[in-house]
Amino acid sequence: QVQLVESGGGLVQAGGSLRLSCAASGSIFRLNAMAWYRQAPGKQRERVATVTRNGSTNYADSVKGRFTISRDNAKNTMYLQMNSLKPEDTAVYYCNEFRVVVRSITYWGQGTQVTVSS
Repeated sequence: QVQLVESGGGLVQAGGSLRLSCAASGSIFRLNAMAWYRQAPGKQRERVATVTRNGSTNYADSVKGRFTISRDNAKNTMYLQMNSLKPEDTAVYYCNEFRVVVRSITYWGQGTQVTVSS
């Protein structure tokens, strides 16, 4: 059974930083590229950052240069360092395996709320 537990969210002022963590079950973490997704109120869930098994990364244009994704394969844990946060980064953040089509993912953890005040 897939288990995904996100943590580290909170309320921060614009320009601030947060570090999110994701604890994932071994099966999904070992075999797959992983990604961080987010969903803002009234918007579709979108992928913001991806990290492959060997550490290669990719970012959405909206977060490039501000967010850094990383993973610790020994701990089955993934991170998202978010700097220079903007109000438009406000969303619930989720981790999961990488999928090209986000809608094809059927299981999600509870997510962690990130709120950026202006």
